[in-house]
Amino acid sequence: MSGVAPSEFILICLIALMILGPERLPKLARQLGSWMGKARQMTRSIKRQLEEETDLKKNFGFDPKELNPEEMLKPRDDDTFSPLHDDEDDDEDLADAAPAKPAEKASK
Repeated sequence: MSGVAPSEFILICLIALMILGPERLPKLARQLGSWMGKARQMTRSIKRQLEEETDLKKNFGFDPKELNPEEMLKPRDDDTFSPLHDDEDDDEDLADAAPAKPAEKASK
């Protein structure tokens, strides 16, 4: 019962009975029960909504448990940033490029 011993609960009930009296205590207990029920219903609803929103298999078509990070980090042939590509190709592209012409000054 969330850390409250039975003797402590009885003591709390007796103090509440003495403060509120026998006519107001049942109303208060019903109201507290109603609030707790609404709070539980709201938390269940929020939990269900979060589970639906974070369901990757349903929303994105894959299960995160099936992902393999090692496979994702392997270099691929179609990856332009992969170390598999030679730097020589880049050097040849730079040599083939024509030098840029200086901008002509506008005459006055």
